[in-house]
Amino acid sequence: MAQSVRLNDEFVADSRVHAVAANRSLPKQIEYVAQIGQIAIDNPKLSYAFIQESLLSKAEMDAGLVQPYERRTRKGA
Repeated sequence: MAQSVRLNDEFVADSRVHAVAANRSLPKQIEYVAQIGQIAIDNPKLSYAFIQESLLSKAEMDAGLVQPYERRTRKGA
């Protein structure tokens, strides 16, 4: 469900610059920042870099770009 929200002009201008740099639309950039923020609130000990890498890893998994790990040595050897 789409909903209109009033945002600070400075935040929107800053988000627009980051959106262009990341090749995202302004709404997608704001959604991304909100997602990162919510994860950080829920997990205060995680760094931004860890959160970003985790989201990238999940996207790679969802896109089928990873292969399952196969152990090459015997367990306990």
